[in-house]
Amino acid sequence: MSTAHRVVIALFPNVDLLDVTGPAEVFALANRIGGRALYDVRLAGPQGGPVTTAAGVRLLPDVRFDEVGDQVDTLLVPGAVDVTPDGPRALADSEVVAWVRRTAPAARRVASVCVGAHILAEAGLLDGLTATTHWSTAAQLAADHPNVTVDPDPIFVRSSGRVWTGAGISACLDLTLALVAEDHGEEAALAVARELVMYLKRQGGQSQFSVPLTHAALNRRDIDDLRLWIAEHLAEELTTTELAARMGLSQRQFTRVFRQQTGTTPAAYIESARVEIARRLLESTDLPLPQVAADSGLGSVETLHRAFRRRLGTGPGSYRRRFHTVA
Repeated sequence: MSTAHRVVIALFPNVDLLDVTGPAEVFALANRIGGRALYDVRLAGPQGGPVTTAAGVRLLPDVRFDEVGDQVDTLLVPGAVDVTPDGPRALADSEVVAWVRRTAPAARRVASVCVGAHILAEAGLLDGLTATTHWSTAAQLAADHPNVTVDPDPIFVRSSGRVWTGAGISACLDLTLALVAEDHGEEAALAVARELVMYLKRQGGQSQFSVPLTHAALNRRDIDDLRLWIAEHLAEELTTTELAARMGLSQRQFTRVFRQQTGTTPAAYIESARVEIARRLLESTDLPLPQVAADSGLGSVETLHRAFRRRLGTGPGSYRRRFHTVA
């Protein structure tokens, strides 16, 4: 009988509770369904006493950081945030960072959950790699670590074969299911997903958020109102001239203000929103591609293909085969 995979999950004050318990539950279900100990999960903390999580629930570590040693198959690093007037900021405690830096080289793979990516980055494990994190701290990760290519869109990203980073909240389940699939196959991971009553086991390439969340205006309500109007009229022809007129601005001034407030051009924003509608139609309906193109406002199948290649790196047919959920 093969030896169980040793999983060590970092535990420290103010850690997000689900980042710890979500993956632990997935591994425990894999053991139950497999009928044997596929995973040996240990919580490791700075000290031996109880650790208070961000939810106020206290967890007791199995071992101290200095007791872990090099017998680690999977090192899992959750995260913690500080809520400030300017929004959430990810924390990277120096003691945790130092322990991760020491422990990671001996592990077969390293994975971060949610804002745990900031700890991996501080430990130097993401330099030169592509990584994701919770969308609300993606800009912070990119600013603090310019050597890391931050992609705020996917549910999880696997880089260099052994380093995984996951997005926020429930995405920790998707990431852990992917780890189970790597170890024991897709059927094992799907069996765990069914036990969790998850709607489906989502793949890493799916988006963790919607276009409106990624391009919220900084401080102009009129831009937010225009974005809502755009969302209701995506099937129509939306020109910069028409949008500028709705705002009472010249085309040049409108383009400048829109980019300043959202970080993107009106044309790029509209295409992103239309691709999102097309994604949802491909995931949840059996509509033919010409109808998907028409209903999403992309117009033609050719434009649909170009937009998908540009935005998602795949074609609409491939996307549907991978993510379609209609029985």
